[in-house]
Amino acid sequence: MALMRRVILAWAESAWLRERATRAAFVRRSVSRFMPGEAMEDALGAAREIEAQQRIGTLLTRLGENVSSSAEAEAVTGHYLQLIDCVREGGLNAQVSVKLTQLGLDLGAAACFQNVRRLVEHAERAGSMVWIDMESSPYVDRTLDVFRHLREQTSRVGVCLQAYLRRTPSDLETLLPYGAAIRLVKGAYREPAAVVFPRKADVDEQYFRLARRLLDPSHPPGTFLGIATHDQRLVERLRTAAASGGADPTRYEHEMLYGIQRPLQARLVRAGVPLRILISYGDCWFPWFMRRLAERPANVFFVARSLLRG
Repeated sequence: MALMRRVILAWAESAWLRERATRAAFVRRSVSRFMPGEAMEDALGAAREIEAQQRIGTLLTRLGENVSSSAEAEAVTGHYLQLIDCVREGGLNAQVSVKLTQLGLDLGAAACFQNVRRLVEHAERAGSMVWIDMESSPYVDRTLDVFRHLREQTSRVGVCLQAYLRRTPSDLETLLPYGAAIRLVKGAYREPAAVVFPRKADVDEQYFRLARRLLDPSHPPGTFLGIATHDQRLVERLRTAAASGGADPTRYEHEMLYGIQRPLQARLVRAGVPLRILISYGDCWFPWFMRRLAERPANVFFVARSLLRG
């Protein structure tokens, strides 16, 4: 499966494959399993339905990375400002998550910082918060710098850390004094073995250690953990660790993607476990979709079955 994962991540970077796959009906049917649609209203509609049926919150993100102009970055910023307003006006228990390269990080740190600060300030006025997603390893330092500067001004901002990066334990220790809100994921970019743990077992164990560190109730106010994994074994291990370690249940939640591990999501909801569903939308879905397949290569067979039916 490690080889299959590397192959799928290489496919995610192929412009040739992206052009053809996004026109294929069977691929679009497969994608619809994991996202409710491409438009903002599709995501808001799914958030309303989830909240009404399951009484849990959501996290909304517009897919896309690496804008190439300041006009594009400004347009993305305006989109998220509108999304925050729609969430507030709809009375939804929903937050937004952004990628800094969507907001112009490749064009300059200063302009990107101003864009994300506008979003955080807007969310704060709406009584919500903004999550900063993590991208591939060359962006880690710049992303954490932006987060630290914002966290010094407000607690209404969180950041994502990736357990597969060898550097993440050190990064976590630098963030703990800030009382940081952290969403912990395994990681889904194609990276060299010198940068990441290539073996799933090693990633899983590092994830568990990082999450357990964040669940320690002695951390400063504001410390929060989003346990963002669909791995049932990890979920159960961390539920046990939280209970035995005296973790404050208001300082962590489980987070899962729309359409993935629905039976597990339902079991957590029935057990009263705090859960939030990440809803992705937008037309730049191909790299994101391929990374979702790479997280669980068995999903490739689901797509293959769709191909045979189509």
